Amino acid sequence: MLAIFLQTLPFFAIIALGFGAGRSGFFSPRATEQLMRFVFYFALSAMIFRFAARLALNDILDWTAVGAYLAASSTVYLIATGVALIRRRGLQEAAIEAQCAVVGNVGFLGLPMLALLMGEAAIGPVMLVLSTDLIVFGSLIVILITGARDGRMTPGVLRTVGLGLIRNPMIVAIVLGLGWSALRLPIPDPMARFLELLGAAATPGALFAIGASLAGKSTERLRLAAWLSLCKLALHPAAVAVATLALFPVDRFTAGVIIAAASLPVAGNVYILAQHYRVAPQRVSATILVSTVASILTVSLAIAWASGTM
Repeated sequence: MLAIFLQTLPFFAIIALGFGAGRSGFFSPRATEQLMRFVFYFALSAMIFRFAARLALNDILDWTAVGAYLAASSTVYLIATGVALIRRRGLQEAAIEAQCAVVGNVGFLGLPMLALLMGEAAIGPVMLVLSTDLIVFGSLIVILITGARDGRMTPGVLRTVGLGLIRNPMIVAIVLGLGWSALRLPIPDPMARFLELLGAAATPGALFAIGASLAGKSTERLRLAAWLSLCKLALHPAAVAVATLALFPVDRFTAGVIIAAASLPVAGNVYILAQHYRVAPQRVSATILVSTVASILTVSLAIAWASGTM
């Protein structure tokens, strides 16, 4: 456990450095936004493409693992939704809270960290989790919020969902990378070096940007933020552990990686969605802050347990 904690510590130290830069005003919100755009559209996409181009489709598309992850995530999603509805919150707020409970920071934090700590074999299962979150839960929240506002499903909602998926650079990078791999095309040395150089900026850039963005997050409604953080950091990985190790025949290593990925703190794009739809952004803001701080310990614990080093 201590060894894993010491290995994860540099990742969180960079987040803390970004937080300090943002909190002190040295790194402005505008600068943070621009850094996020660079990482999201360029550096992270290059890293994902380079990883995916070395994988076969079967390395990611394990339907048993997909079923296990979806079953576990859907259970936690329904629990969070039920609690929100019992508190007499509307469907829109319930959808946002449920998103906090199951969608972790897999792209910016999980992919680089788990690839380093658990080896290159972990990349496929991590991309499985990332793809499922983006395609299933990323679409579901748009459908629920838009449907609740309009009172019905319209073709426009499906069009919005489809365009959102097509325009997401992480999905595009995965698809293009797997396509390159399927065609068995070699990556020329200059291209490989280009992708390696650009992709190398993804990890420190993403971690620093996470920290800088946390500097502007609210600490209001800590009680609710603590509940949603508990869902994300404890209930979600626990449910995934039950599904992958007891209910579905998922191999032990893949299960361990998926459990570790499920233990990650709430993703920043949940806040972007909350702000875009103007649904409880302060609540999401507080949850991201609380879950990220708490994950310094909980993620190390989950990785250590999942990798069998406890």
